[in-house]
Amino acid sequence: MIKEGEKAPDFCLSGIGEDGQEREFCLSDLLKNKKQIILYFYPRDNTPGCTQEACDFRDNLNRLSIKANVTGISHDSINSHLKFKEKHGLNFPLLSDPDHKALELYGAWGEKKMYGKTVVSTIRTTVLISHDGKIKKIWNNVKVKGHVDKVLEEIEG
Repeated sequence: MIKEGEKAPDFCLSGIGEDGQEREFCLSDLLKNKKQIILYFYPRDNTPGCTQEACDFRDNLNRLSIKANVTGISHDSINSHLKFKEKHGLNFPLLSDPDHKALELYGAWGEKKMYGKTVVSTIRTTVLISHDGKIKKIWNNVKVKGHVDKVLEEIEG
């Protein structure tokens, strides 16, 4: 399990960039611009909570991008991400992790309760990584409402 203050584990995943083009993204490459990285792990494209979270990041990107870059990660396919991105005008990369390798590395994959049943799936998690690659802050079991404001407070603080 990752911890604040530790080096963030590197990964490489296929994704859709800000420009709508598919390419590979590695954490080590994302860190090259010397900004903090907001990795937010979410369960599924085009579901109410995930859409709200993505749109909140989209709507606050001007404020966030002064100090950090946003990247969303789920186990959805590239095709699903492309449709989600286009439908909602998302202005940051969405990465596909169908084998949940990065999700597991970052503690965002595991058992959770859903409609009274225990399932294994994505646990809504956000990780703030400093420009030097260390984990600055982890938000586990994120509640969507007001979450982006908490992230903004942390990066501006």
